[in-house]
Amino acid sequence: MTPHPRSHPQAGFTLLELMLALAILALILVMIAGSFNAVVHSKIHGEARLDVDREGRAIVWQMANEIRGAVQMPYPGVPANTLLLGRAQMMGGSAVDGFTVSTLSAGHRRAITGMDAEELVTYTGTSNSQVPGYYILTRSQRSALLQGVNLPGPPPIVLADNVVALHLRYSNGLAWLESWDSTALPPPTQLPVAVSIDLTLGAGRGRTMNFSTEVVVPMALPVW
Repeated sequence: MTPHPRSHPQAGFTLLELMLALAILALILVMIAGSFNAVVHSKIHGEARLDVDREGRAIVWQMANEIRGAVQMPYPGVPANTLLLGRAQMMGGSAVDGFTVSTLSAGHRRAITGMDAEELVTYTGTSNSQVPGYYILTRSQRSALLQGVNLPGPPPIVLADNVVALHLRYSNGLAWLESWDSTALPPPTQLPVAVSIDLTLGAGRGRTMNFSTEVVVPMALPVW
């Protein structure tokens, strides 16, 4: 009589092995999800900081350009509206200065001759009621030819709502001053020789970005 071959149990996973495999797979998925989440957040914060960097550079560039174009004609008999009012003010322990300037370089548009008509440009900082510690920087512009005329100009434009500090100083050639009033000075000393600009913008999550420059005012210098 031929004996029957001994039957062997089929190879497979035990319940313990299956649970262990699922636990390892879950751990790997959690690690992958955490890494992906970190990459996404890093990309979002990086783009936000890049936006703040562009915003700060654009504001400082425009301020510097308009201060550089401040008007003071050195020639007698040539009419010009010389005006630079630098207002120093503290808000919440931070400097949030403002200024008004009569400039030949307002905005980004230039005349065909390379020189525009005189424009009065005003920068003003106010509290941001939505975010404590942040301030709103606005810019308004109107023609200097209409100075003294009671006509409303265009509404102010919000340049930034995340200003942490804005500090301007004015050099008379001997010292740096915290404020400036061209109406209290005789010609040809109505304009500062140079102006320094320090701007701090909030970049989210308690971080800030600083932007600084120093502007020489050409029409304040004597013409030989």
